[in-house]
Amino acid sequence: MSNGTIRTLCTLVAATAAFAAPFRVGLVTDIGGIDDKSFNQGTWEGIKAYAKENSLKVGEGVKYLQSTAEADYVPNLSTFSDEKLDLIVAPGFLFTNAMLEVATQYPHQHYLIIDSVVKTKDGKLVPNVANAVFAEHEGSFLVGVAAGLKCKAEHKDKVGFVGGMQFPLIQKFEAGFEQGVKAVLPQATVLVDYAGSFADPGKGQALAAKQYGAGAYVVFQAAGNTGNGIIKEAKERTQKGDVRWAIGVDKDQFNDGVYAPGKSAVLTSMMKRVDVAAEKVASLSRDGKFPGGQVYTFALNNHGVGIPAVNPNLTPDILKTVAAYEARIAKGGLKVSEIPSK
Repeated sequence: MSNGTIRTLCTLVAATAAFAAPFRVGLVTDIGGIDDKSFNQGTWEGIKAYAKENSLKVGEGVKYLQSTAEADYVPNLSTFSDEKLDLIVAPGFLFTNAMLEVATQYPHQHYLIIDSVVKTKDGKLVPNVANAVFAEHEGSFLVGVAAGLKCKAEHKDKVGFVGGMQFPLIQKFEAGFEQGVKAVLPQATVLVDYAGSFADPGKGQALAAKQYGAGAYVVFQAAGNTGNGIIKEAKERTQKGDVRWAIGVDKDQFNDGVYAPGKSAVLTSMMKRVDVAAEKVASLSRDGKFPGGQVYTFALNNHGVGIPAVNPNLTPDILKTVAAYEARIAKGGLKVSEIPSK
């Protein structure tokens, strides 16, 4: 065999190996943790779905690093960047500054930020960062309609909202929820509290106890792991005969509210398809179509937000009304404000 033939074979083997190399994806969680039953977990489920489709093993082809404080964001993003993972995902607007810093330091790495848009100081999109944002106010309007109709059926007129931290993004949940409630129950009172954390279920439960004690029949939480305390409070009260409802967020949290076979204290959930965002961008990137410097918006018109396909605690009449509002919003016939009324 000639030297030229050997060199050609070596080149073909190297090319084949490169082609067969797995497209590796890493997730850096925010402080809520990988099993927050909400935002981080939903994003991780999207990455795991990508892994399953591509026969990748968790821990090899896809893996995660957990952040316990905001100070961990830059080191964790840098760790995966040093490992030269093909796509690095960060879920949450709190990552915005850290993502800009690390993406600038590693211009050849590809990143996805969920819930924010990363721009340079002069307002330009960063070319090696893909951005996924959501119309949270639209999905929250739908669960507001469900909450308002549930209250109306039980002759109640108070609901509650608990946010993790009081930022414009979380206020979009509050704004949409309030508008949805008042679209079907104009006289309703909406109690509002912010926990100041996405990782404090004890604080969430205390705020839920406060709102339920003040008469709220349904409480919608957009608070990550903190929101699990709200679901816990609804379960405990309902088990004692004081029926109260919680509304889940980011993923279908019906099972998190189960207190007896087939019975859950979660009325419905405002699903924010962070799993779809993560899986979609990973697949595009694997195929050589990384959407760097682009912004993807997930809304009602592309099924990026909404309620679960199955809602055991909502009557057919409530579901019919929710579907009618969903169609109006998706077609542009009803605009939902992103700003709370107060």
